[in-house]
Amino acid sequence: LEKMTDLVAVWEVALSDGVHKIEFEHGTTSGKRVVYVDGKEEIRKEWMFKLVGKETFTVGAAKTKATINIDAVSGFAYEYTLEINGKSLKKYMENRSKITNTWVVSLGGSDYRVVLEKDTMDVWCNGQKIETAGEFVEDGTETHFSVGNHSCCIKAVSSGKRKEGIIHTLIVDDREIPEAVE
Repeated sequence: LEKMTDLVAVWEVALSDGVHKIEFEHGTTSGKRVVYVDGKEEIRKEWMFKLVGKETFTVGAAKTKATINIDAVSGFAYEYTLEINGKSLKKYMENRSKITNTWVVSLGGSDYRVVLEKDTMDVWCNGQKIETAGEFVEDGTETHFSVGNHSCCIKAVSSGKRKEGIIHTLIVDDREIPEAVE
C-alpha cells in the first residue's frame, strides 16, 4: 500500500446513511489528484498539467454529489474546499440540521445512529433505510420501527410556535433519547 504522501485535505461529512470520510491527495509537482471516500479510491488522475480546478464524485448510499475545488492562493500554495450538493460544507451542514434529526443510541453494547429525514419521513439506522409504520395520534404522529429487538418510535408534535415548527422525539423502550450534535 503506497503511503499517502500528498494528502492535503480530510473532511467528515454526515449524511443519512452515516458519517463519510473524504480524503484528497494533490501532488503539486506531478499534478496527481486522488480522491478517497471512506478509504476507497474514487478518482485517480496522474500528471495533470493544470494544478487548479475541481473534482466531482458521489458520496454515500444516496449518491450525494460532492465537489473538491482546488484554487491557487499564492505562488505554490493551494486552497481546497469541499461542496456538497453545490453548497459549501458549512452551509450544507447548517441546512441539513434543519431537514434532519439525528440520534445516537446505545443498545446492548452497540451504538446505533438513527436519522430522520423530515421532508420524506424516511428513517435510517446505521446506513440502511428502514421499514417504518406511521400512525396519527391525538397530539401528532408516531413513526414506529425496531432496532435490533428494541421497539422505537419517533413522535412528531407541534411546538405551538410557527418558527420552531414540529418537534421530533425518539423514544426507545419507553425512554427518550437526546438528539445528537454532529
